[in-house]
Amino acid sequence: MSWIKEIPYDQATGQLKKIYDRVKGPNNNIDNVLSIHSLRPHSLIGHMGLYKNVLHNSNNTLPKWYLETLGVYVSSLNRCSYCVDHHAEGLKRLLQDDHKFQEIKTCLLNDDVEAHFKYQFLAGLAYAKKLTLAHHTITESDIHALRDQNLTDGEILEINQVVSYFNYVNRTVVGLGVNTEGDIIGLSPNDSADPDNWEHS
Repeated sequence: MSWIKEIPYDQATGQLKKIYDRVKGPNNNIDNVLSIHSLRPHSLIGHMGLYKNVLHNSNNTLPKWYLETLGVYVSSLNRCSYCVDHHAEGLKRLLQDDHKFQEIKTCLLNDDVEAHFKYQFLAGLAYAKKLTLAHHTITESDIHALRDQNLTDGEILEINQVVSYFNYVNRTVVGLGVNTEGDIIGLSPNDSADPDNWEHS
């Protein structure tokens, strides 16, 4: 599961048990990316609050499939197979088109996004790559390039926050050796209208 101690659901007590009850999936399953926080439950609260509001909030205006696409791309660039596996499955569920999913996944994993994406979606992916691999080179002109593709400043913020979140979680997972053993791949908190509903399904 990981390189550090984790507390499983059936051994959790107090605050941790309460949080686990909020994030659990079928059969009391807790994704390893969440149970990695079990020794410091307060950091799990922070993680889930950020994750739910950045990726699963109905106030976002960019398509949810595109936000997941950004997550898969960033995770691939960071060589975080855990997040690629989970969020590629989430992307597949959102697209409901196996052919389109395979095309998108292939171009993301091969870092060949120009093969499938154009205009604002391609510009957002280019920004995601730069912010992930060369953040120190970002300038205001990169924001202008996104605006030139008719992305609003709010949508630019959405892209920035999704990319920043995945850089955070990729480093959490890779840095602590988290793997998918025991996970149910692709679960997520899908009730986007309720930011306090963290239950995974």
